[in-house]
Amino acid sequence: MDLLGSILNSMDKPPTISDNQKALMKKQKEEYQKRQKAEAERLKVFREKVEEKINKFLQNGDAKEYKFPPMDQIHRSIIHDVAEVANIWAYSFGEEGIDRHIVIFKREYAPSEDQLNTLRRGEEWNEEIAKRLAEEKERRAKEEQEATSKAKKRKDNFVPNSYYKDKYRHLIGKEAALEAARKTEANSSYGYVPSENKKDQRSIEQTLADIRAKKRKLETNIEESKDKDDNVK
Repeated sequence: MDLLGSILNSMDKPPTISDNQKALMKKQKEEYQKRQKAEAERLKVFREKVEEKINKFLQNGDAKEYKFPPMDQIHRSIIHDVAEVANIWAYSFGEEGIDRHIVIFKREYAPSEDQLNTLRRGEEWNEEIAKRLAEEKERRAKEEQEATSKAKKRKDNFVPNSYYKDKYRHLIGKEAALEAARKTEANSSYGYVPSENKKDQRSIEQTLADIRAKKRKLETNIEESKDKDDNVK
């Protein structure tokens, strides 16, 4: 016998399950399956009731919405599923575990944002509230329209405090101001002397010759000045 076999033989065998324990485990399993089946059947019955309720709701021409009582998440999920199949709106409101419930609406009577926000706040919605909110919304829209109209009117009727032609009329004259407003051109004159008269029209050779002549004249003046000083002495 090898070493592993001897070790296994020396170990205590696991305790065996008695017949009573086996029977108890079997009974517990059967009870669990029975509860599961009963729960499934209960949810099936609940779904059938929801389908019946929604069908009656759709057939009632005067009904616009229907509020289900508060219920847990599993039952609300069934209502949402049936509502989706029936092509109607379904919204949940209230606090989880306290008063969470579902309200369904026909497609042609879809709730407005004002109605949904009111219901989410836990407040009741009725025709009086709807009328008041509609009037408030209309009043705000009218005020915004009037403000926009006034702003546009002020812009269209804007008159500057001064007109630049009038501002500089005393300097350049009325006729010159009008002409300057019609077109802006570069003036070829600079000061009192036309710019054309300031351009040097001489050639390079003539310019050099004039420079040399001025230099000779300057040297001659210097020599004459020295001679006069010597004669004085």
